[in-house]
Amino acid sequence: MTLSKNTLALIYTGILVLGFFVSGILDVLDYIIVKALLFSGFAFLGAVLVWIAVKESDTK
Repeated sequence: MTLSKNTLALIYTGILVLGFFVSGILDVLDYIIVKALLFSGFAFLGAVLVWIAVKESDTK
């Protein structure tokens, strides 16, 4: 079973949203390491999505 890039991006986004939600519920979002992990994950997702968009525009 192979996962497409779109499916992987959706799974990764769901994990990030769940991470923000759980961190907010548990009041650990104020810790700098948790913020760093979540926001670096968000930045990584943005970079991957831009890379996919550029790659898709090159093929058309």
